[in-house]
Amino acid sequence: MRPGRKVLAIAATLAGLVVMNYVFEYGFGDFQINPYYARIINLIGINITLAVSLNLINGLAGQFSIGHAGFMAVGGYTATYLTVYHGSAIAGLAGRTVGDPLGGSMVMIPSLAAGALAAAMAGLLVGIPSLRLKGDYLAIVTLGFSEIIRVVILNIPAVGGATGFTDAIPITNFFWIFAMAILTIVITRNMATSTFGRALFAIRSDEVAAEAMGIDTTRYKVLAFVISAALAGVAGGLSGQLFANPLNPQNLNFVKSIEVIVMIVLGGIGSITGAVVGATTLTILPEALRSFDQQFPGLRMVIYALLLILLMIFRPQGLLGRRELNLGWLRRRRGWRKGVGCLFL
Repeated sequence: MRPGRKVLAIAATLAGLVVMNYVFEYGFGDFQINPYYARIINLIGINITLAVSLNLINGLAGQFSIGHAGFMAVGGYTATYLTVYHGSAIAGLAGRTVGDPLGGSMVMIPSLAAGALAAAMAGLLVGIPSLRLKGDYLAIVTLGFSEIIRVVILNIPAVGGATGFTDAIPITNFFWIFAMAILTIVITRNMATSTFGRALFAIRSDEVAAEAMGIDTTRYKVLAFVISAALAGVAGGLSGQLFANPLNPQNLNFVKSIEVIVMIVLGGIGSITGAVVGATTLTILPEALRSFDQQFPGLRMVIYALLLILLMIFRPQGLLGRRELNLGWLRRRRGWRKGVGCLFL
């Protein structure tokens, strides 16, 4: 894409996010978005960031990490801590308060940056010693790290301990959630199409052969792990400041990591588009099945699990496999339809 078009695309994206954020916050005339639907849409955006970031290490690099909830917790608690204890001072630099839109945006930028940095440092700390391991051994190490983080948080009174961070200030909005989701997708896509991504693909295909070709496999895996952890920290910062009293160690255990893994498996491991589809589907599906709980309590999760089992039986590669949906794919599909149409004329 030419530089001028790239700048225009960025400006159009930001303008669209600003307009949508205004509609979400204040409505449009008599039209008001149902708070329940707004909550689901916001959760979709956060889950997209989580799924795409995990796909960087589990999909592109071919490793198996189940500690994403730990990085999310590090980023979420760091960002929320900065907002709660230093947000007023940051917003006060411009004569604003944390509660107004401009003041909240001023606080959001450093808080997300701090969350990403803290999660990246945690990723580096666990990545250097553990990414020399492979397969199940790596999974066990990342799972143990996630549980260590959760237990440590349980014993820190400054962030609420076992009761959760009850002082959290909900300053996250539609703009920040989907701006970070789009940024995560762009970063991951650019990495996948770069020489760095080619090295990760080689590691995923055959790590021994990649080492024989001179690729420093440990270095590339650690870098991918750190970037993936940083993006998970951003998602944690967004989640931690979205609702009142959202952060609780019990909600950031290994089950949360498994949920994110299921999202990328459903969409297709290695596909960025698949991660987006999987995150969207698995955020909406449990809510769409909620009506079953009125007559048969608990049946919703049974149906949810059965659908996932059937999908893994009949479509084990996921909905998209490793394919990506882009403008080129749409043009090819349109050309295919025209060709089929000509056959019937």
